[in-house]
Amino acid sequence: MNCSSVVMTPSFSMWGEAQPGLFLQPVWDYVLSKEHIIRSPFYPVLFSFTVYMAFCLPYLALDILCLRIPALKKYQVQPKSRPTLAMVLHCLAHTVYSHLVFIFPLSVAYWYWRPVQLPSLAPELHRVVLDIIACMLLFDFQYFAWHLLHHKVPWLYKTFHKTHHKYTATFALATQYSSAWEMLSLGFFANVSPVMLGCHPLTEMAIFIIHIYLSVEDHCGYDFAWSTHRLVPFGLCGGPGHHDLHHQKFVWNYAPYFTHWDKLFNTLARQTSKEPQD
Repeated sequence: MNCSSVVMTPSFSMWGEAQPGLFLQPVWDYVLSKEHIIRSPFYPVLFSFTVYMAFCLPYLALDILCLRIPALKKYQVQPKSRPTLAMVLHCLAHTVYSHLVFIFPLSVAYWYWRPVQLPSLAPELHRVVLDIIACMLLFDFQYFAWHLLHHKVPWLYKTFHKTHHKYTATFALATQYSSAWEMLSLGFFANVSPVMLGCHPLTEMAIFIIHIYLSVEDHCGYDFAWSTHRLVPFGLCGGPGHHDLHHQKFVWNYAPYFTHWDKLFNTLARQTSKEPQD
């Protein structure tokens, strides 16, 4: 899964007449104070890369600390596996290349085609929450269908998706290790959902940050008591072990975040889970 290569392109002028969201207005006012940065054609690719690396770095630090503090291994999904320096540098180089060669030109084209328009009013908090949930559910379906198809059709798997399965033990920087087609397809899904739902640009920013965080968490290789799947009840979310098992076995757990589509299509498998550690 690689939905973290998302390009943020807020452009929804329809919100100019919306009712003000008093709770979020100070946050939005701060964002507006940086409008000159947001309007830059360089902003989307820098935003994407910076947020991605910010979420990856803590897990890379943990990978190093695990060598010196064996007690940390109890949190690892695959304690006997660890990324080498060569693997980390290879994935980092691939990420930089993808952002420069693919994401940057497309984000500039989109910037030219749909200039950024930022409304003066913030959205209501409840609308933000509902839009985030709706976009995450919509993306989850889009990616599940794309992912299942690219596993069931051998040509699609070998041509486009096999790259992402190079590493059977996941680690943070492997999140964006994928083909250009996969990266751009998932970026399109992540962008089109807020457009379809008419989300406020502030909501877009939140959605993209959540996308990047969850996809990095899914690949991080660590299962903590505060991992998202442990905070969301009833087994609704998969989590790092869920996606790591997909990288090991290939034939289970196709949905990126939630578990309902895998349950419905009988493609859900659960890794033998450890008790959550405090």
